[in-house]
Amino acid sequence: MNLWRLRNKKVVVFGLGVEGFSTAKFLAENDVEFGIAEKKELSELPSEVREFVKKNKTPFKSGKTHTDKLENVSIIFRNPGIPLWNPKLQEAVKNGAEVSSQTKLFFELCPCPIIGVTGTKGKGTAATLIYEMLKASGRDVYLGGNIGQPPLEFINKLTKDSVVVLELSSFQLEDLTQSPHAAVVLMVTQEHLDSQSPDSPNYHRSLKGYLEAKKNLVRFQNADDLAVINYDFPASRVLSEDTKAKTYFFSTREKIEKGAFIEGEKLILKVNGLGQELCKKTDVFLCGEHNIQNILAASLASLLLGVGKETIINVIKSFKGLEHRLEFVREFKGVKYYNDSFSTTPETAIAAIKSFTEPEILILGGSEKGSDYGDLGRLVAQSLNIKAVILIGVTAPKIKEAIRRGLTSSTTGLKFNLVEGLSSMKEIVEKASSLSKPGDVVVLSPACASFDMFKNYKDRGEQFKDEVNQL
Repeated sequence: MNLWRLRNKKVVVFGLGVEGFSTAKFLAENDVEFGIAEKKELSELPSEVREFVKKNKTPFKSGKTHTDKLENVSIIFRNPGIPLWNPKLQEAVKNGAEVSSQTKLFFELCPCPIIGVTGTKGKGTAATLIYEMLKASGRDVYLGGNIGQPPLEFINKLTKDSVVVLELSSFQLEDLTQSPHAAVVLMVTQEHLDSQSPDSPNYHRSLKGYLEAKKNLVRFQNADDLAVINYDFPASRVLSEDTKAKTYFFSTREKIEKGAFIEGEKLILKVNGLGQELCKKTDVFLCGEHNIQNILAASLASLLLGVGKETIINVIKSFKGLEHRLEFVREFKGVKYYNDSFSTTPETAIAAIKSFTEPEILILGGSEKGSDYGDLGRLVAQSLNIKAVILIGVTAPKIKEAIRRGLTSSTTGLKFNLVEGLSSMKEIVEKASSLSKPGDVVVLSPACASFDMFKNYKDRGEQFKDEVNQL
């Protein structure tokens, strides 16, 4: 998209989330006239947004009639928090409007290679690892998307020799018509399928729609591009059929002929027919099989992009993970506490549970995302090392029922404490502490969104860490 073309069109930014506001600032900086359609009133938005709208005298439509701003427009820049199927958006399309987004605009304007990372879990960790590996090799590299900055905020710094690593959600991918030079596909499972959630209006109407959005990461690649794909998840592996790129796999369960895998306790890369050891599992700070997958994915992608093996190894051995992603908080009276508040799906909680062999006290539950808790319930009910489960939030009854359904015919009842009815993080942490003994781990991995009791997953994780540190 040529920015000059935008200057002759009637443009609207639809939704002022983080990415929407960043898009508005970019358009203003490039002398593009536009209006804003935002559901919230201006007074409800952050001071920075209010000051921007007033300073630039930007036409602003809010409240119940905010979508009126979409009438008779040429181009709509959609915030990822607004689904493509939004009725007013679809009505505007029927009337001739073009729908774009920050991600789509960035792909059109970016002068350098883009490495795109997607998956249901692990995007932030894998993207950060790739960024750190490229940075350590001396490349001019930038990290953006859901982690780091919205990419339009650093586009003016880019040259043809730069590299951009983007963490991309399904909502950012669903209307892309370009794919990155290097695509990294992690574990893909069901996510964002709740059509009834009032606090999370952006969702996919079916698992097929969610997977179709993910496919755009590889769909438009060519033979000169690279695709690094998780072999262990069928929904990920099938994406290899949708790309023309050179494809490599990684796995923690299978030996891969062309890619990365585990051999005993060793992490192995095999790209040119020769397997080479990176390190041992014991050299890695991060917990869990899913994090080993993230390391394999990042290492393989970085090697293919020209990063040396020793540089990759040095980053692996020094990387301690991201905040709220199975983050070690503290050891108190012999008990270790882990904050995995970023876990908002059953699959991510399952990955966290499987990361430990020590006796576990789990904190599960939150607000609804339309997830199926069957597999999580079976794992919890049948795991031998779980000694207590603290259920919180709106989803507590559903998870409790899934756990009870998960009992095998030979099991007469739950072998662990099941705690309900706690209403604050202080009560939750104090209860977990009272149930624990030296050698135990306490893991906050809710498997759900956070909006019933907390502002967001960050608030939930921060409250957990604060209370743990006050024990």
